[in-house]
Amino acid sequence: MTTVSFADLGVPAPLVAALTERGIAEPFPIQTATLPDSLTGRDVLGRGKTGSGKTLAFALPLVAALTGRRRQPARPSGLVLAPTRELATQITATLDPLARACGLRVTTIFGGVSQNRQVEALRSGVDIVVACPGRLEDLMRQKLISLDAVAVTVLDEADHMADLGFLPGVTRILAATPADGQRLLFSATLDNGVDKLVRRFLRDPVLHSVDEVDEAPVQMTHHVFHVGGAQEKKALVHLLASGTGRRILFMRTKHQARKLAKQLTEAGVPSVDLHGNLSQPARDRNLAAFSDGSARVLVATDIAARGVHVDGVELVVHVDPPMEHKAYLHRSGRTARAGSDGDVVTVVLPEQRRDTQQLLRRAGITVRPKEVDADSAEVQTLVGEIAPRRAPQAVAAPVARTAERRRPPAGQAQRPRRRRSRRPAQRSATTGA
Repeated sequence: MTTVSFADLGVPAPLVAALTERGIAEPFPIQTATLPDSLTGRDVLGRGKTGSGKTLAFALPLVAALTGRRRQPARPSGLVLAPTRELATQITATLDPLARACGLRVTTIFGGVSQNRQVEALRSGVDIVVACPGRLEDLMRQKLISLDAVAVTVLDEADHMADLGFLPGVTRILAATPADGQRLLFSATLDNGVDKLVRRFLRDPVLHSVDEVDEAPVQMTHHVFHVGGAQEKKALVHLLASGTGRRILFMRTKHQARKLAKQLTEAGVPSVDLHGNLSQPARDRNLAAFSDGSARVLVATDIAARGVHVDGVELVVHVDPPMEHKAYLHRSGRTARAGSDGDVVTVVLPEQRRDTQQLLRRAGITVRPKEVDADSAEVQTLVGEIAPRRAPQAVAAPVARTAERRRPPAGQAQRPRRRRSRRPAQRSATTGA
């Protein structure tokens, strides 16, 4: 069978060369399906599960369409909307080398950090803005950015935008872009108001659907482990975290995520946490540690179910089963990405069994639960080789240095310092701010 290349799909030569430099030679199915239409300027509605290659599917036509356009201060010609800071950052990482190959500039806009640097970038002139809705609307209200020159608008993970309550802001933003511009919308589902966006803002869109969202990828193996109580659960989770590969553990609350990451790190399993209470620099630092391997384990709340795209995650553990089946599928989608195999484990206490059974049924997952503990053969086989224990300082040091910088100078009164320590370490803006 003849393999279709990016050039065959109409991707311009400079972009094909940029892909080749990054070792990307063959398009994924969603890229093969959408690129012939999007590269000719058609509005496209793309549906596909996470990890299916959607970012390149919109990045390539976006850059191709904007190449050669005149750059203007604070008036970008391309706009990408993303629901979370993490996703916006990762989109930019994929988009930037392609843009640079064609002489385009990209900047990222989101909350949780000072807007000054973002405003400076806009004033100096950028071609493409990758933004979260909250901060973008703030800058629009301050008249620091205008969308009246946007020729191509991309909305990524529109269903997650809906889940987070961002659709009113997204609607206002899209309404501020020219009506005759090209729109590319990518979403796993079309519920919760996403269909209204499609009807209002996409002109005669062509729909391309690759993989149904409620089908688990064939490379993903699901396990349901029943445990007898809290102590058995703790021992099992610690063992599941101890393998040599990269893994993500999902918790229901920020406090429990922070606590488990600390416990694992102290036990010699380098771990970092990711949740809404972290400042943006802390999120970036922890994701970088997870991506570069200095931390093998990421302990996260549902904020990471959509916002983290790291290849090579071999195991996802639902330490706390999620509340609904869509969250289960999106959490699980952190593994078995880009053609790699992966395992998903759900740890279930006795009182959670009925709810978890119903959740898996709604998610379309059929798996026989097993009664296990940390010594069970099934668990030992799944974990595989135990990684050597590491001293906690390997991952904890950056946090410790940050804390050290925040200490008052010598001689400052102790009472105010104690008052500050009772407050949360850092307030965080909402995910899409």
